[in-house]
Amino acid sequence: MIGFRQVDARYPFLWESRAQPAGRWHGAGEGPAHYLADTPDGAWAEFLRHEEITDPADLGTIRRQMWVVEFPDGPLERVGVPHAVATGDPDTYLRCQAEARKLRARGVERLVAPSAALVAGGARTYAVGASGSRMTSRDGVVFVLYGPPDLLTGRLAADAARPAADLLERVHHFDPS
Repeated sequence: MIGFRQVDARYPFLWESRAQPAGRWHGAGEGPAHYLADTPDGAWAEFLRHEEITDPADLGTIRRQMWVVEFPDGPLERVGVPHAVATGDPDTYLRCQAEARKLRARGVERLVAPSAALVAGGARTYAVGASGSRMTSRDGVVFVLYGPPDLLTGRLAADAARPAADLLERVHHFDPS
């Protein structure tokens, strides 16, 4: 399987220690937890949402690496929280972390969750055929893989890259209130 991850070029593309800051699906000291989007749009949207970037002019200042990360095929456990919690603002993180702890206590090491950073239908894929190219839209997902990155391999897909301008309209931004 493959996932996508964008990172600041000054840092490795995966975490190696438990010292990883808390995220939606793991608490402080519960890493490493590797978050991978199923599309490059999803990886970029995570960055744009987290950094609260909403102005197209700001996209020109972004320079990050995009990685394609391969991980072994195997079961992925769907998270069991309501969609609004799985995709909510940071105040929903504690519920998501509790769900992940419950699953990990049962031996689950790989989760799949809806992308919190993309609106419904915000993940795009493209195909080329005899009739030309076509784009399809679907809901994005995030893979969360727990543990050392030993079985994960990465390929640098882009260096000093930035997201496409049309992605901003598909980002599920944090509630401004």
